[in-house]
Amino acid sequence: MRQGPTVRDIAAQAGVSIATVSRVLNDQEHVAPGTRELVQQAIDELGGRAPRRRPSRAGAVFVRCPYLLTDYFGLIVSSIAETLDLHGLQLVLNAGEAAQETPVLGTLPARPGIAGAIVVLPPEPGADLVALQETGFPLVVVDPREEVPRDIAAVSAAHFAGARSLTAHLTALGHRRIGLLAGPDNWLASSARRAGHVSALADAGVLLESRLAIPGEPTVRFGFQAAQRLLSVGDRPTALVCFNDKVASGALAAAVQLGLRVPEDVSIGGFDDIDLAQATRPALTTVRQPLAEMGRIAVGLLVRILDRHRLEALHVELATDLIIRDSTGPAPR
Repeated sequence: MRQGPTVRDIAAQAGVSIATVSRVLNDQEHVAPGTRELVQQAIDELGGRAPRRRPSRAGAVFVRCPYLLTDYFGLIVSSIAETLDLHGLQLVLNAGEAAQETPVLGTLPARPGIAGAIVVLPPEPGADLVALQETGFPLVVVDPREEVPRDIAAVSAAHFAGARSLTAHLTALGHRRIGLLAGPDNWLASSARRAGHVSALADAGVLLESRLAIPGEPTVRFGFQAAQRLLSVGDRPTALVCFNDKVASGALAAAVQLGLRVPEDVSIGGFDDIDLAQATRPALTTVRQPLAEMGRIAVGLLVRILDRHRLEALHVELATDLIIRDSTGPAPR
């Protein structure tokens, strides 16, 4: 029995890429009408039927979250798992820090039984995500580490607005000398939150002093060391804005070790509102990210892609909430 042409055959005949043929066969957008006609003409010229598309929901969803599934990441992945189950979709989980060393994205289109993927804060360069998307493989990114093209589905929190609200809260309390314990310089969330912080300072007529901003890994250890550095000088800041709640808890410990009272001597704010934020003493003022909702939205986007629905908004940014607790107060006189 004569077999139909392969995707590679069609691409060669039409003079286009395999990725373009895949997008045409899967009825995806972002293909020019003339290109669609070229692909269809190549299929007709080669004879036989085009390769059959696999059913949109056939297979499991590959969830890549190459980190320890505690706090932040655990909440997102748990939400993804629960929502996939509601849609009757199975989950293949790739997690743990060791998974960062294993290149898996490029292998996904050829893996049997995998319908699509959700990747959380992917450590891979953006070019790897683009290469995967160009194959026509269904993909959603949660909290992208760097900027992703507009035609890749992504969901994140409103980092700029969240950080701006926290710093504006502090300036309203009279703080003008505010330290920033930022995240890694190459993270999209870090640059967005720094911009929000700078914007709120500008509204109060203040410029961010470069020596008051310290980037680093979002860990308790970094928060402790960076806060010690800023709070040990004579002209110390009266408040610290931290990249996340872990960094903020480290900053709290540093303040206590230095004999400073929180918030009487120094105010400290975090980001995320994980359980740790309410377990510290004093409890942390922080910016709440809708982590569970981010997971649910990611699954919703992927399901619509699998069902070949038109997506009007490929980049979804969810609102954050400022949660005021006991770690912030009026600037000391």
